[in-house]
Amino acid sequence: MMHRLIRDVIAPAFSVSGFGDSAIIEAAGPGRLAFTTDGYVVSPIFFPGGTIGDLAVNGTVNDLAVSGARPVALSAAFILEEGLPLEHLRRIVASMAEAARAAGVPIVAGDTKVVERGTCDGCFVTTAGVGVIPEGRELSPLAMRAGDAVLVSGHTGSHGVAVMAERNGLSFEPALLSDTAALNGLTEAMFETGAAIRAMRDPTRGGLATTLKEFALESGRRILVREADIPVLPGVRGACDLLGLDPLYVANEGLLIAVAAPRDAGRLLEAMLAHPLGRNAAIIGEVGAEMDAKVLLQTAAAGTRILDMLAGEQLPRIC
Repeated sequence: MMHRLIRDVIAPAFSVSGFGDSAIIEAAGPGRLAFTTDGYVVSPIFFPGGTIGDLAVNGTVNDLAVSGARPVALSAAFILEEGLPLEHLRRIVASMAEAARAAGVPIVAGDTKVVERGTCDGCFVTTAGVGVIPEGRELSPLAMRAGDAVLVSGHTGSHGVAVMAERNGLSFEPALLSDTAALNGLTEAMFETGAAIRAMRDPTRGGLATTLKEFALESGRRILVREADIPVLPGVRGACDLLGLDPLYVANEGLLIAVAAPRDAGRLLEAMLAHPLGRNAAIIGEVGAEMDAKVLLQTAAAGTRILDMLAGEQLPRIC
């Protein structure tokens, strides 16, 4: 039965022709390798704007892309609960296949396990990915300098709010959709500008605020950001106000933060705005001269508050 499941449902979606113990892939040119892996347990497995399947593909592609790598190949492992409707599995693998095609990164290997009813919430997915970092690309918060610009590629908080709304049977007009997307095309467009990009990261769990705090802690530098410049969809802000959430701490799955030299910030922003996944990009702040590892937010009311890491899990099972 397992062989039939893999042969009839999973392998055709990813154009897998063999069933060996390893996939052999060709690295794309010289450079260092980047490797990442992540597990996805989002609930529900289908949500406005995505599924657990495309979320898993996009999340792994993005982890490679914001490391400066060009993703080469992915693997996917499924933990399936006994009784999961076959149509649900078909929908998940179809969304993964489409996401992989859109990113230009094939799924070349995987594994499937079925566990007893009640021991898994329908479907869990683990993906791993390998990429090549071209020579000359060096990204690290340690490279951040006073005056560097902080940029974000688009609206924050959309993924977490979309999943939360679906989970709780809430609807909004217009509908709130997850931002799940593969960012490797956007990152390549950014690198092609020749801008001095110091660091880059995708703010998933813990949201924008937590990732900024990670940058501050790793570099030791203060970061100052302006609330008025941070893009947030009105519907997301309204939903967060209604539910007592802070959009700066809500998860994203198609967003990146970049820190770049001030002289290059303008042309880097232009390149981001010209890309479909960066059309709402903005410069939201800068790196300060102080070495105190703080993140300060200038609020819309002209006050200042400290942004720290998210304590606990604001929205569990969000990715």
